[in-house]
Amino acid sequence: MHYEYGPYDGDPFATPESLWPYEKVYDFILAYGDDALDALNELDADQADLLAQMLQDGVLEKAAGRYRLTPRAVNQMQRRALMEIFANLPRSGRDGHPTVNSGAGADRLEGTRPYQFGDPVSEVDLHQSLRNALADQVKNGDGSGVPIQFSESHLEMHLHEGHTSVALCILIDMSGSMMRHGRFIAAKKVAMGLSALVQQRFPQDTVDIIGFYSTAKLIGQSELPLLMPKPVSTHEYSIQVRVPLRQADKTHQHFTNLQMGMQLGRQILNRRSGGQKMMFIVTDGQPTAHLEGDMLHLIYPPSKKTALATLREALLCVRSDIRVASFALIEDYWDMK
Repeated sequence: MHYEYGPYDGDPFATPESLWPYEKVYDFILAYGDDALDALNELDADQADLLAQMLQDGVLEKAAGRYRLTPRAVNQMQRRALMEIFANLPRSGRDGHPTVNSGAGADRLEGTRPYQFGDPVSEVDLHQSLRNALADQVKNGDGSGVPIQFSESHLEMHLHEGHTSVALCILIDMSGSMMRHGRFIAAKKVAMGLSALVQQRFPQDTVDIIGFYSTAKLIGQSELPLLMPKPVSTHEYSIQVRVPLRQADKTHQHFTNLQMGMQLGRQILNRRSGGQKMMFIVTDGQPTAHLEGDMLHLIYPPSKKTALATLREALLCVRSDIRVASFALIEDYWDMK
């Protein structure tokens, strides 16, 4: 992060309340989604001033009789999530995505490398190139070293810290169990914080968000603050359902189809042009749904059949040069077989 200093203008220093004046309202919306926006219609007279101020400040708008978040509000919520996530992290002295490969247009590193056809002449290390040419002439018996005879083999290039663009896909578990213990709010904040980080610091990168439940779908940035887990529609101890995928909306929605989420993520990332492709998965348990052709299988307790289908999709992601990282929001690790 970069800082700029200037003369103090006498205005009060910013506080969390001044940066996020609607902090409690934003938390309410994150916790209850669309139901929270509907509840704004029920505010009493004492709270009407707050609603009017939010409309005036451009963080809420009303369309077709319903309140909805504006892009400004979504941006504020993303930035607030980012500040919350990184508030207690140690500082770092580097920006960008450094790689182990040398490149152009970044900070210089110690050392040089041989010239390759197409390298910019402006990055030739003249000192080392001269030494190479002189050393060759001495080796060949010309001790005077004048005039210096250059060839392409003598040229050395400065090393630079290479940078790469990243195509990132965030998969959020929307199964029914994510409602417990604040897990889903935490997952949303991570996704919103990462989106804000990319927009502010790495505009060349892309972020796509996928929600997975009994199936999976692409989530727009404006939809994310209102996203909620799917409600549990059955409490049977053992469930085995098999339906055509086209009829998936007519069956239980609260299962965990990580396989389909990764499949959709892989398809999206394969269309992206980022130099590095990454998939972050936030989930709270084992997959309980998978696809076999055009058939959707919902199985609980979790089955080996579903686990293998999910692992096969993970292998396809790796073969597509997609780096996969998973974050388990779960306490019962002993059950992860």
